[in-house]
Amino acid sequence: MRSRDYDLEFRERAARIRDWGTILLVVAGLLWGWCAVLLMTEYTIETRSGSEKECAARLFTDGGTANEGVYAGDYCADERDWPEALAVLGLSIPVALVGTALFTTGSVSRRMSGHAQAMRELDRIAEKRAKESEESGRPQG
Repeated sequence: MRSRDYDLEFRERAARIRDWGTILLVVAGLLWGWCAVLLMTEYTIETRSGSEKECAARLFTDGGTANEGVYAGDYCADERDWPEALAVLGLSIPVALVGTALFTTGSVSRRMSGHAQAMRELDRIAEKRAKESEESGRPQG
């Protein structure tokens, strides 16, 4: 395999790695968004009697329906519990870390490959100029 073919294949692999990192970062962002929705939005639940009850957002309540409602026989506390939101947030952390690592690895690999190609081109141009100056300095006879 020629070095140019290998370099092109290397850049394609690096681009795929970077793309997977981007996908994982998007997934992590969606998980963060889901966690935010679980914590910051009001919600309604259906009680045992069949009526609907409005519940305050988990994050913005001061001991109301979401946090201390279970002691008062309220159903809101059971609907959106903290462990679910924290599990979503906890799952997003390794996804974001792996995504960041893959994105960085792919980006740096592509940049280094481009740099190596530019250095080879500069060396080729310098060798060509040196050869031309060497030939022009000789007397032709």
